[in-house]
Amino acid sequence: MKRLDDAELQARAANIRCLFLDIDGVLTDGKLYIGANGEETKTNYVRDGLGIRMMLKAGLQVAVISGRPSESMRARLSWLGVEHIALDTEDKAPAYVRIRDALGLADAQCAHMGDDTPDLPLMERVALALSVADAHPKALSAAHWVSRYNGGNGAVREAIDLILEAQGRA
Repeated sequence: MKRLDDAELQARAANIRCLFLDIDGVLTDGKLYIGANGEETKTNYVRDGLGIRMMLKAGLQVAVISGRPSESMRARLSWLGVEHIALDTEDKAPAYVRIRDALGLADAQCAHMGDDTPDLPLMERVALALSVADAHPKALSAAHWVSRYNGGNGAVREAIDLILEAQGRA
């Protein structure tokens, strides 16, 4: 996929009604911290969380689809107000279609931010494919727009700012 020029990027961002996000490598830095008893913890960037709340407050939707289970992330996302969460979902396409259809949206109204090959089917389908700066080369190639920031370090907030600004909601 090729990068969009600014006019096309703004036009597509103006139509987005739901931002789909991956967790590991997008909302987090992609590192897994495993405790002595096997418990897993992840870090989250507070500005990404604020961006999610801003998007929801603006009347837009945020959905999260991840290939890994994470009850700590489910709790964090629920606290932020995200209602559409699909975890432990290796094939992300069926979860995407289920959520998209439940929201009554078309692909042209959806964006997805991913960082690796499991995200490619969604990135190829949505109107606005977004990626983090440190994504896998295949995800970078599939992206219409790439954040200046790495996953878990403000990339989600930058993408949300892009969408909100394009819609005059910033």
